[in-house]
Amino acid sequence: MKEKSSENQLERGLSNRHIQLIALGGAIGTGLFLGIGPAAVLAGPSVILGYGFAGIIAFFIMRQLGEMVVEEPVSGSFSFFAHKYWGNFAGFASGWNYWILYILVSMSELTAIGIYIQYWWPEIPLWASSCFFFLAITALNLGSVKIFGEAEFWFSIIKVVAIVAMIVFGTYLLISGSGGKQATLGNLVNNGGFFPKGWFESTENGYQGLLAVMAIIMFSFGGLELIGITAAEAEKPEKNIPKATNQVIYRILIFYVGALIILFSLIPWQNITEKTSPFVTVFDNLQGMNFTLFGKELSATNLIANALNLIVLTAALSVYNSSVYSNSRMLYGLAEQGNAPKFLQKLNKNAVPVRAIVVSSCFAGLCIIINKFIPEEAFKILMSLVVSCLIINWIMISFTHIKFRQAKDKEQTKTKFPSFLYPTSNYMCIIFLAGILGIMLLTGMEISVILIPIWLIVLYVSYRLNIKPKVDEIIN
Repeated sequence: MKEKSSENQLERGLSNRHIQLIALGGAIGTGLFLGIGPAAVLAGPSVILGYGFAGIIAFFIMRQLGEMVVEEPVSGSFSFFAHKYWGNFAGFASGWNYWILYILVSMSELTAIGIYIQYWWPEIPLWASSCFFFLAITALNLGSVKIFGEAEFWFSIIKVVAIVAMIVFGTYLLISGSGGKQATLGNLVNNGGFFPKGWFESTENGYQGLLAVMAIIMFSFGGLELIGITAAEAEKPEKNIPKATNQVIYRILIFYVGALIILFSLIPWQNITEKTSPFVTVFDNLQGMNFTLFGKELSATNLIANALNLIVLTAALSVYNSSVYSNSRMLYGLAEQGNAPKFLQKLNKNAVPVRAIVVSSCFAGLCIIINKFIPEEAFKILMSLVVSCLIINWIMISFTHIKFRQAKDKEQTKTKFPSFLYPTSNYMCIIFLAGILGIMLLTGMEISVILIPIWLIVLYVSYRLNIKPKVDEIIN
């Protein structure tokens, strides 16, 4: 049965399987399907270690967020906690920073969706396919939260099946010898060692080595915080949120680290290019074979290309679907705090924040116009802000959790789902993320670092111009 706490409140319609797959979908995106190539070129097999370590940091942040949302499963997630335990501006900045982050992500994914559709139907204009899925996903989110959960469940299933198939088939190629003489676990260490590019070295073409790619690696985990957004609409959040959060670390190890071990074992790392996908690398071993489907003979090359396009299209639709959902809930939470217009609190008959969905979707839909009229460089600067917003978001979650625990310790309240190694893990995460910023300054991503203080100033000015909420009324 779906729980509904009271009238004009979000409905608890996300079941355990929805939460599990939403968490899994947040951990698996285009960072795994398409983003590994550039990291591999700069660091070689050592990126396996990088993904493992970055996954642990991401898991610490997830546990910190998980402790807060299990204790108080409310709308607005980390923005609510920043508002309540840190202060007015922290709540305002945290919420709007996250909202802008996923508006920009939505824009990029809508653009990507159009490009993937053109692979099959090049005659369809980019704006037309982007517009179609913009309307379809918005309509889907205007239905009940259970419809969103069901859609995300199946999007995630497709991604999981694809990765499992790649890992299983890659393992078969290694064990059976079908991958050729070059396919061997020795590839992990035989071609210059596990650290062929060192830890961090300066070359004529820039920096290389494991530390040089940590920023690329860390951003692959953006989206894990979505599980915190679902807390207000999850059935039995005190049971389902911890279960999903705890499984994140195993999924990262299996899907990221497992896929990378297979990838680097099948071919020498020098053969990987910036455009290499682990799926293409594994399935390329099928070249020369033919398959019969519905009485029609198809080449392996054709199947590989179509399968990969379907997978990345599914990943883009999943991210966009999640972005519409999380942005609307964040906007709804900001309206409850008084940090966004009150009219955004309006729920429709399906108990979803209809006005917050429409407003968020309209801003994301601007990409259809941006792609047509704004120069490419302007869009690149906008996307650089994604990196800045993501770093701010993670740092604020860790710091807000410190404030949260200090308040609970003062009340002598024992929380239901305590995070690991508090407060050591918090400081580890904050120092690690600060280190990522330092690396970004050296490796050509300085614009994203420079944008952080500028963006914080914009948020502060916006906050000062905002009518201040009556904090005590909101919290109590």
